[in-house]
Parts: sequence; C-alpha cells; structure tokens
Amino acid sequence: MKALFVRTKRLVVDVLRTQTGDNLSAILYTPASDEQEDEHQRHIKKRHTREDEASEKGTGVKRSQSLHGDDLLPLEGMKRKIQRNLRLLESDGLVSSTNNYQELINAIARDIRNQHRYRQQRKRELARLYQTIAHLNEKAKFFEDQINYYQQYIKMCLANLAKAKGKASGRLYSKQQSDAQQAVRKSIRYSGQKLYDKGVIQDIEGLPPHQLRNVSFEITATEVGVFDVSAKFMGVSMEKVELIFQDLLQLQYEGVTVMKMFGKAKINVNLLIFLINKKFYGK
Repeated sequence: MKALFVRTKRLVVDVLRTQTGDNLSAILYTPASDEQEDEHQRHIKKRHTREDEASEKGTGVKRSQSLHGDDLLPLEGMKRKIQRNLRLLESDGLVSSTNNYQELINAIARDIRNQHRYRQQRKRELARLYQTIAHLNEKAKFFEDQINYYQQYIKMCLANLAKAKGKASGRLYSKQQSDAQQAVRKSIRYSGQKLYDKGVIQDIEGLPPHQLRNVSFEITATEVGVFDVSAKFMGVSMEKVELIFQDLLQLQYEGVTVMKMFGKAKINVNLLIFLINKKFYGK
C-alpha cells in the first residue's frame, strides 16, 4: 500500500499541474477541458524528453515502467486511475473521502518542503565537493613540482657519478678532476635585501627591513647535494650551516613552508629549492 500511496501522489501532482479546484474530489470529478488536456500532454512530452536526454548523458534515472505507463494516460484517464487508487487506499485507512483526501494533499506538501531542504543540502554538499577538488588539484600541482625537483636532483647525481667513475690518464684525467672540483665548489653570494626581494628570506628576527642590505649570504656546493651556507649579520660572521638538498625536499614533502637558519632568519623552503636548482643545476 505504501508503494500505491507514492504512485498516487505522483499522479495527483501531474493532474494539479494543469487542473485546479477547491479540493481534490472536486478536481477528480470535474471534466477537463480540451485546453487542459493539451497542456497535460505537452507537460508529459517535455518530461519524457528531459528524462531521455538525462539517461543518454548518464546524469538521470528514468521512472519505473509501471509509472511510465501511467504517464501515457490522458488527463481524464489519469484521474480515473487516481480514483481507483484512492478507493484502495481508503479501504486500508490511509486516506478518507470525507475530508476530500486531505491526507494525500498534506503528504504532497511535506514532499515539497523536504525537496527544498534537500536542494539546500545538495548545494552545500556540492560546495564542499568543489572545495575538495580544488584542494586535490593544488596537491597534484605540488607533487608534480616535487617530482621535477627529485628528477633534477637525480640527474645531477648520476652526472657526477658518471664523472667519478670515468677513467682517463694524463692531462685529460686531471682536467676532468679539475672540472668536477670546480663544479662542486661553485658558490653564489647575495645580500639579505636581494634574497628578501626574491622571497627567499621572509624576515630576520631583530633586524628591521632597511638593514637587510647590511646582511650577506654565501652558498657553496661542497659535494653532490650538500651545501655550506655562511652569513654575515651587520659585519658579524655567523657559524656555517650545512644544507642538504634532500632534506629540503623532505621538508617540502611534509608541507613545511618556512624554516629557520642561523636561529633568526626565516627562509621560504620552496623558493630556496628553486634558487638552488636554478643556480647550481641550471633548472
């Protein structure tokens, strides 16, 4: 009986789209005009077209075959079907003709209110879904960049490994050794202001921005993927810091965006990796 109640509600909704009255009994027993019948058929045809298009796109579900058969009924035939259903429902105590089947009308009204709440809930769920997709796209871009960093690092390691394994004699071997040593000992120097402008340095504790020009940094490659960083703050030399490129990549993987150096300089991890790649590995 519950399924019959639901099917009858849908049929009544179809009838109410084109024919109105004081109550459901009055509508069911008042003959429909030709104009109302034509409007009813146009509505049914439009719905079938929408359902077919949605089914082809895989974005919708067609009504069940039994209910779809009810859709094919003319307006008067649909009203007669409703009348038969109402008699069965009344015999089961679900509706009453004495109040013009108000139970059915109330159920339709509840469905309309619930449909509004469902649409609002769906909007919220879609908003969360779009937010999740945007977050995943950001993550994907981050991992793509990280893969590029690792690939560059591996290429550099392989190139240096090949040089170390190369066998030669006399001047050629000496020249290769000299070239490799020069590559390893390559250094870059920047003022604190320059690194600040590049975004590598975010700030230095206890030092106002206008004093950054009095700070200098030097990064020296000591071996494959290992660097010494030395600095002078206001003419005072700081103890060297060993920087391992793989550790930087690990920080980036863990989502660490800022690291401290010399106990007071806040360094942007991603931009430091970019600087090292560009200056030492030509990327």
